[in-house]
Amino acid sequence: MRILGLSFGFHDAGACMLQDSTIEFAGHSERYSKEKNDPWINHELVGAAMEGGKPDVIVLHEKAWLKKLRNIYGRNWYGFKEPTQRKWIKKFYPELKDIPIKEYLHHETHAAAGVLSSDFDECAVMVIDAIGEFDTATIWQWKEGQLKRMHTTSYPSSLGLFYSAVTHHVGLKPMEDEYILMGMAAYGKPENWKPLSKKMGKRFFRMKHPWMSHRRTIQCKENLQRGLPKNSFVGVDEFDMAAAAQDQVEQRVNAYAQYAKEITGSSNLVYMGGVALNCVANSQLFDIFKNIFIMPNPGDCGSSLGAAALELYNKTGERVKWETPYLGYNIKGKYPIKKALKSLKEGELFGIANGRAEFGPRALGNRSLCADPRGPEVKDKMNTIKNRQKFRPFAPMILEEHVHDYFEMPGGISHAPYMQFVAKCKKPEEFPAIIHEDGTSRVQTVRREEHPDLHALLTEFYKKTGCPMLLNTSLNIKGQPIVNDEEDAKAFAKHYGVKVHVRD
Repeated sequence: MRILGLSFGFHDAGACMLQDSTIEFAGHSERYSKEKNDPWINHELVGAAMEGGKPDVIVLHEKAWLKKLRNIYGRNWYGFKEPTQRKWIKKFYPELKDIPIKEYLHHETHAAAGVLSSDFDECAVMVIDAIGEFDTATIWQWKEGQLKRMHTTSYPSSLGLFYSAVTHHVGLKPMEDEYILMGMAAYGKPENWKPLSKKMGKRFFRMKHPWMSHRRTIQCKENLQRGLPKNSFVGVDEFDMAAAAQDQVEQRVNAYAQYAKEITGSSNLVYMGGVALNCVANSQLFDIFKNIFIMPNPGDCGSSLGAAALELYNKTGERVKWETPYLGYNIKGKYPIKKALKSLKEGELFGIANGRAEFGPRALGNRSLCADPRGPEVKDKMNTIKNRQKFRPFAPMILEEHVHDYFEMPGGISHAPYMQFVAKCKKPEEFPAIIHEDGTSRVQTVRREEHPDLHALLTEFYKKTGCPMLLNTSLNIKGQPIVNDEEDAKAFAKHYGVKVHVRD
């Protein structure tokens, strides 16, 4: 049975093809169109998904008629007039003609993407995002093979829209730059952001203190879809704004997670939706749950996999075989271990573009810009190359067997392969390029079974230097998607004058 899952029409469109329970392909539209966060699918993406043959069924990640109804309710006439996914497919994709189309609920496909790619037999499932059809936060229970909805928070209440509104307020791009806002938060002054956070809680949420009601903690007083109200928080320092908004998100995600624990009784959590990309808030969830799984693409693009996986499960009772996030375009050839080691020896910053592209917004070794994380100048050099704000740090990828020697991992975990949690560095003075202002790092652990080539590179570097980690950031030109193919890699190298190793 071949199933094509599609997610598009809002932001960061994606496609996933299943052959029975095997994930043949999963990728982002933006990597093919070269348009950052492209909301629409394109022929190149669909063609890549169908290299192994046409699907028997197409499954969409949300119900169009409910989304239309919500746009009427919110007086979003532009959104109401947009073509539905079905119309888009019918008009522009004759190669998909006569293939039956199904659709599931937005939050249902988010939940399914996490649950059906996890190895939990039972768990709580929490989904928090900007907006689905009407849902903005949901809690589910996965037990005895059944996914049961337990609680819903509905539009216009939305923690995701709140965070995006603050993102816009400080001059960043909403639905794209929220991760920058998260980074800015560490630079806020406590004497400023703490009272500011309380003002935000009182102004925007029905429960001004999250602990007043875990169940109602995300309910809002007003609709923030079009941004913060005019003349609100004018003249407030942008870093203090970021810190206050981050504090509200952390407290309310934590409170909602406590409610999920209360009503499901599980010590396992699957967490999905765009807000699940907030790795600082994620790390605090280990105070509530023993085991946490966040699929490496928890946002809307990942729901292309969720839609396909849900259809597979409903038809066959099988879960997808989740083995790796490296599911996209394949740059063939031997992983460039020798070339990378040579660049490291010469003190170079360099790119790696090899193997299948990562499914998710974060580079995990196959489309990465790398460097030796030691030394005081590396961070500034890297930020200069990528034309990023100087306050932004980079992430370490480290051999899993050495992670506890260098980091205080949340919940004592050793396995964090998708860069979803932050951890205090035990030796910050040695690795300034991968340490944020608050002393934490967004850690990616590397296990031989999951990426033998990257593990071999780190192992050789460790043997030569005693350092078991490399600096890692995404291989992309500012304002453009992560490198996908060899032409993209050449363009990056030419644009920045940085070597990009494609193969040994």
